[in-house]
Amino acid sequence: METPHKQLVLVTGPSGAGRGTAINALEDLGYEAIDNLPLSMIGRLLDGPPLDRPLALGLDVRNRDFSAVALLEVLEEAIGLHGLDAELLYLDCSEDVLQRRYSETRRRHPLSPSEDPAIGITREQDILASVRTRADILINTSELSPHDLRDELGRLFGGEAGARLSVLVQSFSYKRGLPRGADMVFDTRFLRNPHWDISLRSGDGRERPVQAYVEADARFESFFDRVSGLTRELLPAYRDEGKTHFTIAFGCTGGRHRSVTLTERLAKALAEEGWQVSIRHRELERAAHGVKPTATQPIEERKT
Repeated sequence: METPHKQLVLVTGPSGAGRGTAINALEDLGYEAIDNLPLSMIGRLLDGPPLDRPLALGLDVRNRDFSAVALLEVLEEAIGLHGLDAELLYLDCSEDVLQRRYSETRRRHPLSPSEDPAIGITREQDILASVRTRADILINTSELSPHDLRDELGRLFGGEAGARLSVLVQSFSYKRGLPRGADMVFDTRFLRNPHWDISLRSGDGRERPVQAYVEADARFESFFDRVSGLTRELLPAYRDEGKTHFTIAFGCTGGRHRSVTLTERLAKALAEEGWQVSIRHRELERAAHGVKPTATQPIEERKT
């Protein structure tokens, strides 16, 4: 087996979403895996001898020194201070599925041991909201069995020869900063802006009227053809070089109309050609989850 391509993966998410399964799967893939390590101990671990293999750390809200701010600081220090290729893997799950899992196992939720698990689930999601927005990789386990989750992690982190290239197409707002880790970034602010049409302002680029408005710009089709042509030329080359992730980002002023339109259209075109494509709309998902804007990261991944 080839050495996994990430040096450090921080694994977190709500209790019951599959963190334990993920840690075990990464260990099987060759990672040195440690679960429930206190955040205050991670710096000491990284200050030690150089890593001789990739490291996966499971992080849980049950740790006494856990906080969203502290977790994100650990991530930034791993990248900046220790120079590691670090990623945040967030395992998400819908509330109803989490409640069902707790009911089936008759376990108590760590944040509501003497109350209804639903109360703890809500508390935990509130604590993790800002962490979720910073996730480099988000996997929704609501409809995944443990076997499915292991397969997905093997695809993402296994580094096996001939692995399929996973393509992420995402939208973002330039006001909130460039998305970290993007391989290609395209500025769509030259296209006509639906924001100035009162009837379209509250909509977004996933809706057909907004898409039609953006596509009506005389420069749209030429731009899209050039971007899609370049993408089709580069993806096979990167796949053949062994790259397993490739991120294409479209930015506009607010990250709501033009960039979303281009993201949706390119993702659909690539998916129809057989590429494994995911979509993230950074600003739309931040707004949907009530997260105050901060620089950088995307949040949700949606399979196309």
